[in-house]
Amino acid sequence: MKYKDIDSRKSAFIFELDNVLYPEKDYLYQVYYLFTSFLEYTELINAKEATNFMINTYLSIGEEVVFDRLQKEFKIDEAYRDNFNQLNLTAKLPLKLLIDQNMLNLLQEIVIDRKKIFIVTNGHPGQQLNKIKQTEWNGLEPYLTCYFANEIAPKPETDCIDLVIKDHKLQRRDILMIGNSEIDALCAEACGVDYFKSNEF
Repeated sequence: MKYKDIDSRKSAFIFELDNVLYPEKDYLYQVYYLFTSFLEYTELINAKEATNFMINTYLSIGEEVVFDRLQKEFKIDEAYRDNFNQLNLTAKLPLKLLIDQNMLNLLQEIVIDRKKIFIVTNGHPGQQLNKIKQTEWNGLEPYLTCYFANEIAPKPETDCIDLVIKDHKLQRRDILMIGNSEIDALCAEACGVDYFKSNEF
């Protein structure tokens, strides 16, 4: 699907951030690299080996247990959990986050067509803002309006979408939501707005 295939009457587009506009792993892997580099300095562990272990844990089990498994495997002191959690929220990344090329093309076409773009993202607001600040937006920044759903109620609750509609005097029929999860699909359905998965583009 391309932008030209979307109903031309749509005037506002709502995107999730993680795994829609960019791959979330691009952020997390850099956090893992920074954390293990810190541990290499303080605890003399092998940073490359520890980074690979964290990535493999993320891929095989999930983000939630990465520190726990690292702690057990490398005998990491519990005191480092706070360091890891803080880094996860505020990391200064070595490399900018790059928008998926299909999504970048779509965003640029929306801007050229003078339509509205909103990012409505779940997750810790500070962490999500940190990601947004370190994304290479290719000059799109002035055209983005961001809402952090967790400040109101996380999706699939509709509160944040309802706020976007109210703030910008939109009609539900004018909106297209683009996400990549069951949460976003349920939110769009509950809101009564059309929805596409990002990988359809």
